[in-house]
Amino acid sequence: MKVQNHATALTLLLVVLSGLALLASSLIGVTPLPLARLLAALVGVGDTQAELIIWDIRLPRAFAAFLVGMALAGSGAALQGLLRNPLAEPGVLGVSAMSSLFATITIYWGFVQLSPWMLPLASIFGALLATGLVALVAPRVQSVVTLVLVGVGISSLAGAFMSLLLNLAPNPFTLSDMMNWMMGSVANRSIEDLLLAAPFLLAGTLALGVAAPGLRALTLGEEAASAIGLEVGRSRLWVVLGTGLLTGAAVSIAGAVGFVGIIAPHVVRPFVGHDPTRTLLPAALLGGLVLVLADLIARLAPTGQELKLGVVAALIGAPIFIWIAVRRRALEADQ
Repeated sequence: MKVQNHATALTLLLVVLSGLALLASSLIGVTPLPLARLLAALVGVGDTQAELIIWDIRLPRAFAAFLVGMALAGSGAALQGLLRNPLAEPGVLGVSAMSSLFATITIYWGFVQLSPWMLPLASIFGALLATGLVALVAPRVQSVVTLVLVGVGISSLAGAFMSLLLNLAPNPFTLSDMMNWMMGSVANRSIEDLLLAAPFLLAGTLALGVAAPGLRALTLGEEAASAIGLEVGRSRLWVVLGTGLLTGAAVSIAGAVGFVGIIAPHVVRPFVGHDPTRTLLPAALLGGLVLVLADLIARLAPTGQELKLGVVAALIGAPIFIWIAVRRRALEADQ
């Protein structure tokens, strides 16, 4: 009961902080907006300029960062529960890279001009392909290092093909579009972009909701989980489907954004008793909060050109990932 209370309190705290971060993202920018002007624009009684800034620029961008962060962090928490590996997350395991590859293929060949659904569908297909491959390999390897190396291999393969596409880009505009997906950004996202991704985000969330109870049983190991009645294959399928849909939808919105999927679950886990089922929701909220703040940094950094969200996330997340990996290795050596 105490752990459940902590999880509930943490979730409520993260909801409040996320709301404040979204409010700050709407207020702060090149054109400062007083709170009264912001509130007037939100309810449709403000001036035209304020409404344009809020509804067409800042709110879609802030919500895009928040939804992408939630999707990636929720996927990371689910993969860590399924694989019983705290280093698992879409970026590390090559899921984001493969999803980005298929997204850039649609841009390179012009498939995105055929239908607005082509980009999210291609991103999701790439994510499902990589997630399924990792889920098949994971039970056959005992070493965490081996699993991470498999992810590195998938990322390297996808990166090689993306580099080839960049090298063969037919014009500077196509090259610029592909670079944006590779580096990750939520700039210039619209409500329409979010609505296109929304069905896949919702379906992925529902899939992880179905898989969530089984993650707790999987902490005992697959054999023990099967012995107490869990259908391990079905749970694995739901996690693969959920993480594939969420990661693909996130990539279709923002391109490749790494490390948030490992940071958020790692921070949350001690407060929920290391329960993978209880980790999912607060980890997703923390991931959304982190990316909203990272996007604020990207927007406000005093640089000649606006930083990409994926770059800021990597600068924050990569050192933390190294620290987690070193700490895990030290703990294993002490045991």
